[in-house]
Amino acid sequence: GLGLYVLQRTAKSLPHLFQAMGLLLYTTQILLLFIFVAVFKDTSLFNPKAFAIALVATTLAWIGSQARAQMKAKILYVEPESSKGDKPEKTGHSS
Repeated sequence: GLGLYVLQRTAKSLPHLFQAMGLLLYTTQILLLFIFVAVFKDTSLFNPKAFAIALVATTLAWIGSQARAQMKAKILYVEPESSKGDKPEKTGHSS
C-alpha cells in the first residue's frame, strides 16, 4: 500500500518518471522479500511453504482486485469537448 501511495504521488508530481519509479518500486519490493526469506530461512519463526502459499494467494488476490478496479473505473479515452460553446481550434490541413 505504501508503494502504491508513493507511485501515485510520483505520477502527479513527476509524470515523466512514473514508469521508472514503478520499476524501481517493484524491484525493491522483490529484493526486500528475498532478503527477508534469506535471513529467516533456517529459523523456526515461520513455515517457508505456508509463507510461499500465503504470498502467492495474496498476490493473486491483489491482481484480481486491481483488474476489477480497472474494469470498473470510468476512464475517458477521448477528451470531451468543452461545454462553454467555444469552437475548437482547427488543426490539420483544410482544402
